[in-house]
Amino acid sequence: MTDITQLQQELEGQSPRAILKAALAHYDNLAISFSGAEDVALIELAHKLTDRLQVFTLDTGRLHPETYEFIDRVRDHYNLDIEVLFPDAAEVEALVRKKGLFSFYRDGHSECCGIRKVNPLRRKLATLDAWVTGQRRDQSPGTRNHVPVVQLDEAFSTDGHPLIKFNPLANWSSREVWDYLRVSEAPYNKLHEQGFISIGCQPCTRPVLPGQHEREGRWWWEEATRKECGLHADNLITRQ
Repeated sequence: MTDITQLQQELEGQSPRAILKAALAHYDNLAISFSGAEDVALIELAHKLTDRLQVFTLDTGRLHPETYEFIDRVRDHYNLDIEVLFPDAAEVEALVRKKGLFSFYRDGHSECCGIRKVNPLRRKLATLDAWVTGQRRDQSPGTRNHVPVVQLDEAFSTDGHPLIKFNPLANWSSREVWDYLRVSEAPYNKLHEQGFISIGCQPCTRPVLPGQHEREGRWWWEEATRKECGLHADNLITRQ
């Protein structure tokens, strides 16, 4: 098994390309989790390094129309077979029947995100040895400011299945991501032209005002240091 502590030391401070190259060299059964601009930057980098690129995305059933269009444009632009993961219909039906469509405004987003995002992700990650995310340290000061470039994913690992997570963009800023996307002429979500920065489900995402942090547009009715949907729950684990 790869020595993650040693690999972390070797990769800290390296470029996103170098980190991705190391990830691909160490793990054959690896996939990029795709949803936003950072993930397109990763796809842009990775598709030049390998012809066996695996990419998956989560369809919660509540995304913006622009996001669905964005997924198809990324698929076509890179000629990718993007695997779309869906929540369990029975779980969604039970939640909606019991609490309605907007229960997260009353009792927090974790239950809905657990059903629509975390459970499908958990099923997918159980089939992988490593995954790649677009997390940045400046993305959410409350939960992501210590994100390492590579780590053991404590939230989704099991005793018999250690899962490794690579975060090649950990040291990049939003500006560096967008500079790279512009130079690469990569596709992006048209909602960014309407003031959206961090984009999730339609009921839980809104544009931000000039000077506001990007995560203020997500779950704005909740306390800032808990703004994780569960996909990166290890960020909350490491803070405790």
